[in-house]
Amino acid sequence: MKTPPRLQKDDFEALSEFRYQLRRFIRFSEDAAQSEGLTPLQYLLMLHIKGFPGRDWASISELAERLQSQHHGVVALVTRCEKAGLVTRTQDDKDKRLVQVRLTETGEQYLHRLAQLHRNELHSLSSVFQVSHISAFNDRD
Repeated sequence: MKTPPRLQKDDFEALSEFRYQLRRFIRFSEDAAQSEGLTPLQYLLMLHIKGFPGRDWASISELAERLQSQHHGVVALVTRCEKAGLVTRTQDDKDKRLVQVRLTETGEQYLHRLAQLHRNELHSLSSVFQVSHISAFNDRD
């Protein structure tokens, strides 16, 4: 097994810059959600429902994985979002153990406004996340 090359100053600078820009984006996201009267987790829940591959709903387990949270915590979050009129949950017709979580029209409206803001912010950060900015991580020969 080949020993990885020793990290150089530019590796630490690239890591630092990446983490800084990532944290700036997360802070932007938190502030944007709160400006709409939502918590950052409510926004993320709605994003993961809408963004779930191949369908317009997600299960509690799938959302727990996407949010990197405990199942019971996601159940509580879904309950709060349901009370706020952002999501609905229904039992699956075939598998009664499966709960499908879907966005409501109100949830869709919030999500679209916030996602547009996030897309604009990502475009402004695009140069930071270019491959050339993290080239310091490539193995040195």
